[in-house]
Amino acid sequence: MHKTIVAAGISAVLLAGPASAQTLNVATAGDQNMVDYIKDYLGPMFEKSHPGVKVVAVGTGPGDGGSQKIFEKLDAQKKAGANSDFDVVVIHQKAAGTLVKDELIKKYRDTLPTGKLVTRDTANNSLGTDVSGYVMPMFHSQTAIAYNPDLVKSPPNSYAELSEWVKKNPKQFGYNGIKGGMSGVAFVTGWVSAFGGDAAKLEVGPYDAATKASWDKAMGDLKEFNKNVVITPGNAGTLDMLNRGEIAMGPVWVDMFYTWKAEGKLPPNTRLKLVSPGMPGQPMYYAVPAKTGQEKLAEEFIALATSPEVQAEGIVKRFNWYPGIDANNVQSKLDKADWDKLFVDITPEALAANGKAFPIGPYFNDILETYEKKVAN
Repeated sequence: MHKTIVAAGISAVLLAGPASAQTLNVATAGDQNMVDYIKDYLGPMFEKSHPGVKVVAVGTGPGDGGSQKIFEKLDAQKKAGANSDFDVVVIHQKAAGTLVKDELIKKYRDTLPTGKLVTRDTANNSLGTDVSGYVMPMFHSQTAIAYNPDLVKSPPNSYAELSEWVKKNPKQFGYNGIKGGMSGVAFVTGWVSAFGGDAAKLEVGPYDAATKASWDKAMGDLKEFNKNVVITPGNAGTLDMLNRGEIAMGPVWVDMFYTWKAEGKLPPNTRLKLVSPGMPGQPMYYAVPAKTGQEKLAEEFIALATSPEVQAEGIVKRFNWYPGIDANNVQSKLDKADWDKLFVDITPEALAANGKAFPIGPYFNDILETYEKKVAN
């Protein structure tokens, strides 16, 4: 689809709001559930507390492509000297750095009453770019190791222990390599962070193309590791093989894991382990366009969306996502069953210590390229 057609379509949706109401336009990248969340849950709540305001939600598409469409729209309007059609945007981590560098979003988080409730590094560092103050995490997705406690009595605590466990329990661990889903990619990037040298440099830079030469031993060990594991068909494939007992452990997305459990597609006693020195996840961010004419209203919307009450009900209970704000600020808003579901296996402290970001783009690409050359072949 041509960009001009996409832009026209977005504008048409935004213009559909009632002329008599003050309209807050929210553009969100991501799947349809992101649009529905704003349209059916956040929007009506905000409208109730702000009589005369109409929240209009528009989706720009899943994945980084959806965030790219938001960038293109804001960039075009900046170059035209026009105010943005959007008042609030929801973007992926990869886009945030570009939007900050190009001055397409404004610094606002420090003015929010909820801004001080954020503790994760991803609120300040977005794949190597300083975004402190420009973004407010909506939620954090996270990968972890799922395991069947009937088959794994003492789950490994670290990548090093997992490597030894696999030697003693061949074909009982499964992941999808780097094909068919990001849970396997997350496992691989976590492996390189654990065994490849300077893990912090992978997350914050600066990029040095020579760094990948230092991963030879880590990648060689991963090739040996793979001889004793099962390569699954993808994110769902790993969960499906866990359900059927074909493997005892594997990396999964936490929200998918709990959704499958709730639907009875995993044994009810299946558990999670976030191994050290860490596995990656990624946030979605709320941001405010630099050229919105409704900055105050936008900030009030984001403050509501990141309040402990809404993070508990909307993010944790509805989607099994980890909250964008520190989980300890959400605990009092959840009953014990909902808290235990997300935070008994992976405590807020474990999440803070071992919940990592994906490597910055150049290192991320280098890891995938090196895997294909030295591990998959």
